[in-house]
Amino acid sequence: MNYLKSMLTNLGLPCGGDVMEQFDQYRRSILKWNESVNLTAVRDEESFEIRHFADSLMICRSPRMGQARRVIDVGTGAGFPGIPLAIVFPEKRFTLMDSLGKRMKIVEQTAHEIGLQNVEVIHARAEELGKKKEYREQYDLCVSRAVANLSVLSEYCLPFVKVGGWFAPYKTAAAEEEIREGRKAVEILGGRLLEDRIHFDLKEIRDEEKLEHTILWIEKITNTLAKYPRKAGTPAKDPLK
Repeated sequence: MNYLKSMLTNLGLPCGGDVMEQFDQYRRSILKWNESVNLTAVRDEESFEIRHFADSLMICRSPRMGQARRVIDVGTGAGFPGIPLAIVFPEKRFTLMDSLGKRMKIVEQTAHEIGLQNVEVIHARAEELGKKKEYREQYDLCVSRAVANLSVLSEYCLPFVKVGGWFAPYKTAAAEEEIREGRKAVEILGGRLLEDRIHFDLKEIRDEEKLEHTILWIEKITNTLAKYPRKAGTPAKDPLK
């Protein structure tokens, strides 16, 4: 996995044999499971390395990633970006959650098989987990590559973030209108959208890869009101405006 190793080296992250073996084992396991369970549309090993591993790790361009001690990945799917981050930051604690139970069982099993001891995997809806005191406003950082507009995703994610922490959603490069429309929801939920962003195009790594992401940084400046998140299904049906 030359692309990934080069990227880790450039970011000053661990890239020794044990680390690269964990990445390789995770990739092989997810692709094997993918033959019977729909985990990812990416089936090529090289594209998997770039579209899942490298893409997930782009957040490490910001020093905020290094500062966070407890991280939650909301809507993790097949474990992204949570698993790649957990591999390179063994000293941090990661919670990976998703509403699809079968996926979470696979992620939990595979994380255990590759020797990760800093990952908690939870099958839950964000609207319900975000109400529980042991998870509410307990995290330094919330990350998410989940497909939802910023208003909806903020209601799922900001309740997990402690005051002074950050929410970092991975959005497409064409999301400017969505970002403008989501500013009010961010403020209602206790956040402030910062101007600095991480923008990257996977063509930087491999010409054939067509994916641009912008990682936003939303600072949690006040506690989220107790009424948020609203009951399951409501944020998606009636986004905050």
